Amino acid sequence: MMRKMLAIVISIGLMAFFCAAHKHVTIKQEKKVIVVTTNIIADTVKNIVGDAATVHALMGCGVDPHLYRARESDVHKLASADIIFYNGLHLEGKMATMFTGMNRFTKTVAVADALEKSMLRVADFDDMYDPHVWFDVTLWIRVVRFIQEHMMMIDWCNAEVYKKNGDAYIQKLELLDNYVRERMSTIQHDTRIIVTAHDAFGYFGRAYNCNVIGLQGLSTDAEISTKDVQTLASYIVEKKIKALFLESSVPSRAIIAVQKAVEAQGWSVAIGDELFSDSLGDGTTHASTYCAMIKYNVDTFVRYLGDAVTIE
Repeated sequence: MMRKMLAIVISIGLMAFFCAAHKHVTIKQEKKVIVVTTNIIADTVKNIVGDAATVHALMGCGVDPHLYRARESDVHKLASADIIFYNGLHLEGKMATMFTGMNRFTKTVAVADALEKSMLRVADFDDMYDPHVWFDVTLWIRVVRFIQEHMMMIDWCNAEVYKKNGDAYIQKLELLDNYVRERMSTIQHDTRIIVTAHDAFGYFGRAYNCNVIGLQGLSTDAEISTKDVQTLASYIVEKKIKALFLESSVPSRAIIAVQKAVEAQGWSVAIGDELFSDSLGDGTTHASTYCAMIKYNVDTFVRYLGDAVTIE
């Protein structure tokens, strides 16, 4: 027993010595380089690592990850990374093969792997899992834990930083989840119908008890037919839905076509303020962080679908 305890003490001492020596000798290399795909993941990772690591996002504001293709500069960033975080579940459809190939050289992590398959939403019409897991804040908390654990494993010199930051961020997300539930409860259930450009808000609907309908499927790469527009328009007229919503990373023409089709059937539907779905906004918007984006979207739903609202 004494020998075992002595070995543990020596190991801890050597670990501390190595960290101190590493930081002293290789100042330029002390920060891990993290490359991520979307700015939603980037904001999450930054909340965990703080100043202890460098985070680069491949996709900027308003970029649609479903259609994004890697550029030459992206390949250089990925090649220099100590770890790569991407969403997975085919969100980055055009880049999935590249991540699989890079796993032989650089640690690549699909953050959606934090979730068991039973937690994922399956879209019958697309025969695939829904990748938009961040819209259920309780699921995103699991993702934060997952990222935190990976960072603590690859950079144990800063493990305490990642533990402290990650835990504090999770507490913030728990408050955010409560905020969403309280705000959505102010909308009558029969009018709690969210119509968007593509099927990005399915997890939101499941978690916060509302009906969500996307004109397109899970990917914005899906084709939209005239029949799709007319079918959705008829549903809006039948349910007397007050508003439908654009998304910042999706062209507006399809939703405008639905609005015109609704008007042709004798009902008036407003186009609400633009939502943020697959991308955060920039610093000029109210959705430049994950928490701000969720709050902004929820407040927009309440503004346009709430019981006290009358839209002319």
